[in-house]
Amino acid sequence: MGKGHPECPERIAAIQDRLMASGIWDYLLHVQAQPAEREQLLRVHPAEYLDKLALMSPAQGHVHLEPDTAMNPYSLNAAYYAAGAGVQAVDMLMQGRAGNVFCLVRPPGHHAERCRGMGFCFLNNIAVAARHALEHYGLSRVAIVDFDVHHGNGTEDAFFDEPRVQMVSIFQHPFFPYSGDVPKGSNMLNVPMPRASRGAEFREVVTEQWLPALNAFAPELIFISAGFDAHLEDDMGSMGLVEADYAWVTRQLMKVAATHAQGRIVSMLEGGYELSALARSVTEHIKVLADA
Repeated sequence: MGKGHPECPERIAAIQDRLMASGIWDYLLHVQAQPAEREQLLRVHPAEYLDKLALMSPAQGHVHLEPDTAMNPYSLNAAYYAAGAGVQAVDMLMQGRAGNVFCLVRPPGHHAERCRGMGFCFLNNIAVAARHALEHYGLSRVAIVDFDVHHGNGTEDAFFDEPRVQMVSIFQHPFFPYSGDVPKGSNMLNVPMPRASRGAEFREVVTEQWLPALNAFAPELIFISAGFDAHLEDDMGSMGLVEADYAWVTRQLMKVAATHAQGRIVSMLEGGYELSALARSVTEHIKVLADA
């Protein structure tokens, strides 16, 4: 997105390096994503918006959708692949080719609303994947869990009127994108958290609010918008989670998945911009997902 931008290629490299250093890289199944098809994107984003993105994509340099969200000549193609990774992850789970999947992708997606890209996001990766599960495989209940430091306004915009989806989230508030404190729909369990909230407060929310709601909903598949910018070391936000908190919440979600969803989880990378903290957190998240 331009020199010095926090949503940078080094995020992926840092995670890969840490996974290799941790010793679990070689034990994971690695699959190259394929780009999402237009039909799959149209389940979330109208044709007019997709066409607008294509027209805006520059031949050189950068074009800004928003002050913080820029496209270079390769950005839109990367967004197609990021959204396609989620679709492919659903296919792998539903066809029994994996127990769960982590999608190591960028750009992120949970701020992309149906008709608007923002917050470093162009296409809503998790929403496209969830729609694929609902429409292609006929699932009747899917859950979306979002622990990014920012409210997943785009995902809420995609599903606030969809009874087959239960979304639970935490986010720092008041904070970008200044939404979520008043849920758009009854299927949205949004829990705003004040700045400087730490792991104890986060675990209390998960235990007392998320888990009862998820177990009552009994999802057939769980999606995780896995943003790691609520980490203590990440100055994108002002919260205080650490690696142990991300590992803990992943274990809780795996229990819900084991009870209701045949263990099926699709986790997709969202935020996380302090490279070392991001890499350490993702590694702990994946270790739990892989039961390593």
